[in-house]
Amino acid sequence: MAKPATAARAPQLAGNRFANSAVSLEMAPPASRLSLRANEKGVKSFERTLGFALPKKPKKSNSKGSRHALWLGPDEWLIIDEAKPDESLVPAKASPDFSAVDISHRNCAVIVSGIGAEATLSAGCPQDLRLAAFPVGACSRTVFGKAEIALYRTDEQTFRVEFWRSFAPYVWGYLSDAARDAQF
Repeated sequence: MAKPATAARAPQLAGNRFANSAVSLEMAPPASRLSLRANEKGVKSFERTLGFALPKKPKKSNSKGSRHALWLGPDEWLIIDEAKPDESLVPAKASPDFSAVDISHRNCAVIVSGIGAEATLSAGCPQDLRLAAFPVGACSRTVFGKAEIALYRTDEQTFRVEFWRSFAPYVWGYLSDAARDAQF
């Protein structure tokens, strides 16, 4: 019997890096990603699977180890597992209480870090990204230029910018231009 063919997807813009005295940009390593929509019963089921509570308020995230749950809407989360890029987070058992879609192939991310990270992102994002308004752990679905992104502040000077891989050249180019202007 013939073996089924498989295709390996090269990470979008893998190896791209930019750095100056104020900010560095780097394509994030591959990760597993799940788009989750769930009612209260589905949330409880996923919390047992993840081993931690899903955030229930705007701009909030929860993490345990390499797994992060970002609140995107009243019944919507982005789940990211940085340690298992080739493993689906979709449960084997279907349920009418949630919709879980593996979007690992659709998304990619850039890590923006340094003293100029806020200024770089503010060049294309309308949100107030000052630490007081967007603290560590804050996340939001927003825009950067003309691309929809999920923005996650992982520490005081570091952000994870998640977006559709088809927008990668546009987002990378915009971020690179903004980073050049963000020198202090």
